[in-house]
Amino acid sequence: MRRFPASDARTVAVATALAAFWLLAVLVVGRRQDLLGVAGALLCVLLATVAGVAVTAARQRDADARPDRGQPSVVPGIEPSGIDADTLETLGDREAVRAMRDRHRRDRRER
Repeated sequence: MRRFPASDARTVAVATALAAFWLLAVLVVGRRQDLLGVAGALLCVLLATVAGVAVTAARQRDADARPDRGQPSVVPGIEPSGIDADTLETLGDREAVRAMRDRHRRDRRER
């Protein structure tokens, strides 16, 4: 069973945010301090949480749809070195780093 027919995260976020705002306004204007007021406050918190999760889902989907700008562009004819900063930092030994660079250069010449 679906919540809303053809609903996306933005629609859910807007609908629940409006409902939470309306309920909050009713609670503030009505000044209820009984069980119904507590239930309304809990419902308001629940609606605000659902709206926040829906906004996060919409942002995540938008981020997944966009191409990753952090990745370096691949230039034809130039191969990436295969040695990143984390690998060099983890090694820490100058001799091991020098041996890795020599091996990589030798591999590139053989191609």
